[in-house]
Amino acid sequence: MKKRVLIIGAGAVGAVVANKCAQNSQVFSEVCIASHHVEKCNSILDGIKNKNNIEGCCIYTAHVDACNTQDVISRIIDSGSDIVINVCTAFVNMSILDACIATGAAYIDTAVHEDYDVMNAPYPWYANFEWKKRQRCKEKGVTAILGAGFDPGVVNAYCAYAQKKEFDVIDSIDIMDVNAGDHGCFFSTNFDPEINLREIIEDAGCLEDGQWRTYQHHSRAIEYDFPEVGLHKLYLMGHDEVHSLSINIADVKSVRFWMGFSDHYINCLNVFKNVGLLNHKKIQISGGQNVVPLHLLKACLPEPASLAPNYIGKTCIGTLIKGTYNNKPKEVFIYNICDHQEAYHDVNSQAIAFTAGVPPVAAALLIARGDWDVKTMANVEELDPEPFLSILNKMGLSTCIHETPINDELSLPRTLCA
Repeated sequence: MKKRVLIIGAGAVGAVVANKCAQNSQVFSEVCIASHHVEKCNSILDGIKNKNNIEGCCIYTAHVDACNTQDVISRIIDSGSDIVINVCTAFVNMSILDACIATGAAYIDTAVHEDYDVMNAPYPWYANFEWKKRQRCKEKGVTAILGAGFDPGVVNAYCAYAQKKEFDVIDSIDIMDVNAGDHGCFFSTNFDPEINLREIIEDAGCLEDGQWRTYQHHSRAIEYDFPEVGLHKLYLMGHDEVHSLSINIADVKSVRFWMGFSDHYINCLNVFKNVGLLNHKKIQISGGQNVVPLHLLKACLPEPASLAPNYIGKTCIGTLIKGTYNNKPKEVFIYNICDHQEAYHDVNSQAIAFTAGVPPVAAALLIARGDWDVKTMANVEELDPEPFLSILNKMGLSTCIHETPINDELSLPRTLCA
């Protein structure tokens, strides 16, 4: 039976989700794109029509106040939606999740919930909000898939695959994300600046040697020679999947997240921070008007979706995993390469939004056919990774594995087409 899908969020990632749902009309009979900004939803719908992706699928737009659980409940009921894909700001996760629990609709998100007023939230992140609803999901038989973007999401599946197929014991996981593309702008974030810039200036938390540790942002850096995109400098950051992987991957002692930034990006970020433009609290300016500096900066920066036409280059996101297999040390890098121009050709997107938007649609397809319809709450690494990676390969996100040579043994990258 075909499923009805409600997409909440009309940013760059929401546009990718809507396009990919439209491309899978054999599974999704109706798709509602909803947001507080209906004009953005309408723009996404126009883009889908221009791509001729709408055949066989009823797609329409609607207004929803994602902060209001009752309004989300009404939208789910009115649309008859079986699955809700939340690609809205992470500040509204809980109101949307509560609406799904109330209606029985399956829930998918791409990031952990955040409290707008809290910076440097204490560990463990998922236990602060989402995991408190796990028992309620189980009681109601509601499927809730958490963190089903790329990171978190696909990288979690890489770890689950490695645990299942590549290792007897996993000792350490290093998630590494680099964008080697060029959008041609002086400065821009690749997704919502309010979320992107906040996470970059928060303290970097990680699991090391079995202990939770916190470091000042940008205080630790490494270099890594990535497949296809070459050598890049990466900075340690706190990130959603670090927490869930530390719980769900047996015996792992270290889990870290690293992201690549150019010197120019870091310089701009430091200027924004030092002059107060990253402040998320209201300040009063002359004339008595109250403004949020971060909101002002966001309004001055390019809209992430607008970067797509001129974006060139590639991204590489993967997991460097170390452990043992057959009592011998082993190290693999499981990764994806995504080309900005190929993403634009497919769904008018840049690669950052593409890698974040395709996976939740893959998760929705797996819920629809039953593989991931688990009737409870789960993070991606708790689910079978193979059907997920197989669907992603067909949707434009292939997986490759490179095993590091041990004792001068020859090792070449291999493509995983699960």
